[in-house]
Amino acid sequence: MILPIKVPFLNRLDEDQVKVSRKSLTTLQINMGKLCNQACTHCHVEASRDRKEIMTDETMERVLSLLGKSPEIKIVDITGGAPEMCPSFKALVTGCQKLEKEIIDRCNLTVLLEKGQEATPQFLKDNNVRIIASLPCYLEENVDNQRGKGVHRKSIQALKMLNQMGYGKIGTNLILNLVYNPLGAFLPPDQRTLEQAYKTRLKEDLDIEFNQLFTITNMPIKRFANLLVINNELSNYMKTLSDNFNKYAACNVMCKDLISIGWDGQIYDCDFNQMLEIPVNGKRKTIFEIENFNETIGKIAFDDHCYGCTAGAGSSCTGTLAA
Repeated sequence: MILPIKVPFLNRLDEDQVKVSRKSLTTLQINMGKLCNQACTHCHVEASRDRKEIMTDETMERVLSLLGKSPEIKIVDITGGAPEMCPSFKALVTGCQKLEKEIIDRCNLTVLLEKGQEATPQFLKDNNVRIIASLPCYLEENVDNQRGKGVHRKSIQALKMLNQMGYGKIGTNLILNLVYNPLGAFLPPDQRTLEQAYKTRLKEDLDIEFNQLFTITNMPIKRFANLLVINNELSNYMKTLSDNFNKYAACNVMCKDLISIGWDGQIYDCDFNQMLEIPVNGKRKTIFEIENFNETIGKIAFDDHCYGCTAGAGSSCTGTLAA
């Protein structure tokens, strides 16, 4: 899909004299596939129960082999789909734990209540996995409209279970962070202000605690882009993103020290480029063709969807980019 934009993103970087280049890698993001128990309206992966793309044991083992040669990579950020539904998920987590990496699981919460996942919460705790959990609102109607009927109720049930295990509680090392993304074609509100609202409402109404809230902008790609087209909002949304371009956010985009590995071993600059099949360094390459992750360091592949990461306070996998 060609995005309706007046000033291409690369031109905007030139106009504002923004130089963005790779630094040393610190984070490896791994997308384990498109299989998911949900089918959210904003999903840039277009994940669902019907998707067959999942990571094989062979690919997972190659990732671990390369990680063993990469002491500079401190964080392994595991995503999907619902990564927990991939048969290789637990072996990947265990392998990363042995390599003393900080492990993040991007969890949709409801997957923890799926048949066959009964032992997953304890497994995450035993391996000291940080959980970044999707909860686009504390209100039931809003969550269900975006993520499906009954998702709010199940999400709250999963959060209570994680709290009972110590996740999100003061005095434990079990980190539980939540993610907000807008319910429509607009930018997220101030992250700190919204975090306080979440903490107040979830504690007072449901006795739920968590560590931090990350606000993430909806990317104008795949399922959310299609929704924008259906609602005749794509042009206005792209104008909103480009009009709110933030030079500071652009200087701090997450792809400066992160690379993304697809379920099939393909290498990308980020998870969004992965879904658009924009390969790292402009050439399709898999993890089976390299001997070290540092071989991937090169010019970052930007395109117009990158306005989504650089608008307003900025957006990254750990929330806003601007103070």
